[in-house]
Amino acid sequence: MGLKIGITGGIGSGKSYVAKVFKALGVPFYDADREAKELMNTNPAIKNALILEFGKEVYDIEGRLNRAYLASQVFRDQKKLDKLNAVVHPIVIQHGEDWSASQTFPYTLKEAALLFESGSYKKLDYTILVTAPLDVRVARVMQRDKVTKQEVLDRVNKQLSDEEKQKLADFTIVNDELTPLLPQILPLHKQFLEGRKP
Repeated sequence: MGLKIGITGGIGSGKSYVAKVFKALGVPFYDADREAKELMNTNPAIKNALILEFGKEVYDIEGRLNRAYLASQVFRDQKKLDKLNAVVHPIVIQHGEDWSASQTFPYTLKEAALLFESGSYKKLDYTILVTAPLDVRVARVMQRDKVTKQEVLDRVNKQLSDEEKQKLADFTIVNDELTPLLPQILPLHKQFLEGRKP
């Protein structure tokens, strides 16, 4: 099995864009946030635990997750959010492990917004943090999600700060729309292909 690399970054940092560059280089790519959404609809252990915790309203009549209802339950209740994460994260982490084990490329890339918060970084060989100045991040999210500055800042404040993430990350890619990305990505790609730390 090749190296397992994680990539993360705060909301609006552009981590998905950076991950797409690695994907374009042929790197097998696991989108943990997308997979989590899918598993919440398909994994019986998650579904049963969420119904037990949040009530049967958490799924609609067709058995699809009622995202609005779940969001309303956990949005201002840290204990409920912690319970949700305790149900979902271990299963998604294991799913990602199984996926990674099935790949034959020299390394795999796992993108996750909560890479450090969930503890899943501990199962990876190296982690990359994508950063951008707060004003750039806020502008990106306001444009993308059509939300107010305050709504973006509320989301930012729910995540670990870049300073805290920096202490845990092995590498940093600056995505500030001024610093070219390829000269930051290609040396990492080359070294990961060789199976060693840059």
